[in-house]
Amino acid sequence: MSTDGRGPIETATAELAAWLTSAAGETVPVGPPRTDGDAAGLTLWPMELRSARQTRSSGAVREPYRFTVRYLLCVTGPAGLPRLDRVLTAATRDGRYPVVLEAGEAPLWTAFGTAPRPGLLIDVPAQVDHPTPAAPPVLQPLRLRQLELRTLTGRVVGPEEQPLAAMRVELPGTSSVTRTDPDGRFLIVGVPHDPERPGPVRLRLTGRGLVLTAEVDPAEPDIVIVCAPPTH
Repeated sequence: MSTDGRGPIETATAELAAWLTSAAGETVPVGPPRTDGDAAGLTLWPMELRSARQTRSSGAVREPYRFTVRYLLCVTGPAGLPRLDRVLTAATRDGRYPVVLEAGEAPLWTAFGTAPRPGLLIDVPAQVDHPTPAAPPVLQPLRLRQLELRTLTGRVVGPEEQPLAAMRVELPGTSSVTRTDPDGRFLIVGVPHDPERPGPVRLRLTGRGLVLTAEVDPAEPDIVIVCAPPTH
């Protein structure tokens, strides 16, 4: 719905009728082709709805549903011809409303109960907008905290305390990755630390056919991680 409560088809029709009235120099009514012999001028009538290419939605915001409304603008009586001329000239000049130089097949006019007459088909893009979900209210003042950055140092050893070299040590979810040296030692710089929510840091270790996770205490000055193959 638009801000005035009108739907997309009603809005597209009203905007097109207003533009046609300006181009033709007189009011263009919305209705089927008139058969009244005394009537003269132009009439506008929505003929069909055509689906347009859609865009894919992502996240919580839904993309509008896009479609096209095809209208028939036709002449009633000889006096309507110069008005149709003015509309065609305006359409080709400003390009706002592309026109199709077709007025429909004979069965169309038979359905309207009138003889074929000059006319134009006008395609107008429209869309059904989906309201954006309202954000929840902020109930407390926004408080920003800067996390501390720590450095983790330690060793990776086997069951017999032998150092394990070339083991990959990483902090999951970050780009912090290193490998142990020949003494099994590693160093990871820039590990986020929240002093208000202290807790262990999870590391992932890969190498020697093993993929293990270990939770370590970042306050330990020299972390020792023992890697052992799983028992069956």
